[in-house]
Amino acid sequence: MDVMQKSNIGNIALIVAIVAVLVAALMVFGSSLGLWEPIVGFIASRNYNNLLGYVVVVVALVALVITLVTNSGTKGKVKSIVALLLGMGILSPSIIAMVGNPVKYPPIHDITTNIQSPPQFEFLTDSRIGARNTLVYGGEDIAAQQRQAFPNIQPITSDLSVEAAYQKALTVAKTMGWTIVHQDPKALRFESTATTPFFNFADDVVVVVSTLERGSRIDLRSVSRIGKGDAGVNAKRIQEFSQRFSQ
Repeated sequence: MDVMQKSNIGNIALIVAIVAVLVAALMVFGSSLGLWEPIVGFIASRNYNNLLGYVVVVVALVALVITLVTNSGTKGKVKSIVALLLGMGILSPSIIAMVGNPVKYPPIHDITTNIQSPPQFEFLTDSRIGARNTLVYGGEDIAAQQRQAFPNIQPITSDLSVEAAYQKALTVAKTMGWTIVHQDPKALRFESTATTPFFNFADDVVVVVSTLERGSRIDLRSVSRIGKGDAGVNAKRIQEFSQRFSQ
């Protein structure tokens, strides 16, 4: 291997790593850019992200060994190490999953604060764009799994009047970045769509405010458009809403 090849090996490793990082990022955020449906990016990432990472790690290690053995200069070593770190970064989700203690979520995608009488969608329908899941509640089987996995998902109670609670709920939803697709102040309910930061999956949320003897009660229901399970996303969304509303 001549001097020119030795000096370029670090560059090659770094270029491969940068391209791989861009491809990995594109799989995650391509849907947000309007390039494809969320499920396309999700499947591509699930199937190819680790492969990209392994390729980068192997190329970077080979480059690092060559630069060390041939003593081809500090720049080549540094670039190889940077490439190696980028490869490990691509693999980081899998590494974290292996060394950590991953939470096992139930295979459900419909979460509500009221499993006895879940809030119903009146504006959004099963024909909403990209939806593969129905808005019809799954009954006791779903409710039982939610009770076991998310016992802290409960209705929100407030000392506010129903009108004030409705306005506050609407404000919280907008603050969380939800797109309000329909609101009915007279019925004290609104429907909205929330998107996940990764892959841009769309989930639908209905919020209903009702009267209590003292104050008001706020119920939510969050449903994923795609997927049998949601990795806890809908429950986390409702929990975050509850925390923000209570502040």
